[in-house]
Amino acid sequence: MPTVATSLKIPGDLKTRIEKLAQKTGKTTHAFVLSALEEYVSRTELSEQFLEEAIVADERMQRSGLGYDVREVHAYVTAKVQGKRARRPRAKRWRE
Repeated sequence: MPTVATSLKIPGDLKTRIEKLAQKTGKTTHAFVLSALEEYVSRTELSEQFLEEAIVADERMQRSGLGYDVREVHAYVTAKVQGKRARRPRAKRWRE
């Protein structure tokens, strides 16, 4: 992947914090900043994707009038996390 040079103006106190953390992790300051930027961008992209999917799901629910009881979903997820067998919740009409 080609790289593009850029410069950042970082306040002195933040630069000092970055340098200390980079040294503790055995990275160069440059590598530490790139890693932090990559992680932040990835998290932000994932958050945006989650919100987009939630909007689509809500629109689908509004059109269909079907949804899931949050207590049933919570119980299902809890059981699955604990390695237990659980019956998958069924969609129900939530409006007349």
